[in-house]
Amino acid sequence: MPHQFSHTEEHVDKDMVKMEVNLDDISGEWLGYVMDQLFEAGANDVFYTPIYMKKNRPGVMLQVLCDQKMIIRMKEILFAETTTLGIRYYPLSVHRLARTFYHVQTEWGDVTVKQGLHNGEIVQSAPEYEDCRKIAKDHNIPLKEVYQRVWELYSKK
Repeated sequence: MPHQFSHTEEHVDKDMVKMEVNLDDISGEWLGYVMDQLFEAGANDVFYTPIYMKKNRPGVMLQVLCDQKMIIRMKEILFAETTTLGIRYYPLSVHRLARTFYHVQTEWGDVTVKQGLHNGEIVQSAPEYEDCRKIAKDHNIPLKEVYQRVWELYSKK
């Protein structure tokens, strides 16, 4: 499960690292397990990109975004849980928007909408997936219907 942050002020994280490995001999199931392990250990983000490697072999680039303090732990997981023989990592800065939360009351229950603020203005907003997923499952309705209703009510605020 992804680590949740509650950034109340817009800021730049200067002590971040992007780590990456190219993999051409690992199953999709293992990749899902590795992603879970990395998130549980504190990764900010984990993602995969399809690539072509030497001799035109299809592969996957696994990338991890984490705080520099997490490098050792992330390397332990990547070496133990993947087939990689090496890890590239680069320092980087991440500009993070301030986040606030707005609650939308639907006929099926409450949904949190995360708002991203840049210079005090809302520039991003998105319903929380887990809230919408639970409503869709509990009420046996399509997920897209829940999202549509949340957006409809949110736009009236």
